[in-house]
Amino acid sequence: MFLKTHFIRIAAPLLLTPSLHAAEIKIPDPLAAPDGQLATTPDAWMANVRPPTLQNFREQIYGVRPVEKPADFQAKVIREDPQALDGTATLKEIEITYSGPGGSGKFHPLLLIPNSAKSPAPTFLLFSFGKPDASIEKEKFGAWPVREIIARGYATVAFHVSEVDPDRADGFAEGVRAIFSKQPLAPNAWGALSAWGWGASRVMDYLETDKAIDAKRVALIGHSRCGKAAVWAGAEDPRFSYVISNNSGCSGAALARTKQGERIINITTKFPYWFCENYRKYADHEADLPIDQHQLLGLIAPRLLYVASATQDSWSDPAAEFESCVRAQPVFRLFGKKGLESETQPAPDQAMLDGGIGYHLRTGKHDLAVSDWQHYMDFADRHWK
Repeated sequence: MFLKTHFIRIAAPLLLTPSLHAAEIKIPDPLAAPDGQLATTPDAWMANVRPPTLQNFREQIYGVRPVEKPADFQAKVIREDPQALDGTATLKEIEITYSGPGGSGKFHPLLLIPNSAKSPAPTFLLFSFGKPDASIEKEKFGAWPVREIIARGYATVAFHVSEVDPDRADGFAEGVRAIFSKQPLAPNAWGALSAWGWGASRVMDYLETDKAIDAKRVALIGHSRCGKAAVWAGAEDPRFSYVISNNSGCSGAALARTKQGERIINITTKFPYWFCENYRKYADHEADLPIDQHQLLGLIAPRLLYVASATQDSWSDPAAEFESCVRAQPVFRLFGKKGLESETQPAPDQAMLDGGIGYHLRTGKHDLAVSDWQHYMDFADRHWK
């Protein structure tokens, strides 16, 4: 049974392309509590709006985690190179271990810290599609430009999401979900995206213990499916002070009710294991969702948020991603933040960096490019320093 949500009506969606839906669309109000009362102060929103909104996303889309930090959680450095990247960085390979009713698990984040740092370094935490390898400065799908990150004074850490929970429909038995859950799964049981976010929080548990890291300034970044996981992880764990969605599209940053390209029916048919079972009932019934993705972005407030799109990425739908940012602004403004720099989608390759929500539309395909990273670091330079 999902929580009731108050809605507002808009005359037409803010899109650069025509919507698939009728001109009049009901959009959930991100400031509304379940009883319809609108929050007018940050305290009221935190007490009456944020908790039920977060719970709706758990119950209806990403699933409910049965555990956060396990009692026997351990993280230790198993390899260290103080002269990595031609002496510019210290490399640490971390081994994170845990156990539960279904067995034990481990994964291995790779951390690089600038040797030039005079104080604890702010950090970019990347969800990686493959085993991170600092020697090639690239992950399986997109850039991990470690030399540029280190030169800018930032540390960076990446972990392989499939080490936490396999990115396969038949991978349940090999991941963290099997350790803490049993099949058959409940309709609201956590999917792989939530499991990957759980892994990011465990990396954060380690970062809080490393004196070389400024744990108050950790950015969480993911591309595509990992971008979906990053936004959800950032909503679940407020320790991340900056959350970045790169081309996350459907079930990530893009508004579901106006979405073109990939929609709920496509994603739950091909990747049902990413989500809880409840999400499937909204395939071709987006209007029945008690929530929408702009509210997920609103859950990041008052922390920093950055959403990026690409001109050739119609499957992710840049218009719906930008519209979601526009619709999330009331929450940021409630906290005295600027929101977006402008409500007009910028020209390609022109980054919006002044507000609490950053945005750019990169020329090109569905990818995580070095130019994306440059904008993300520019945003951090402006708001963290």
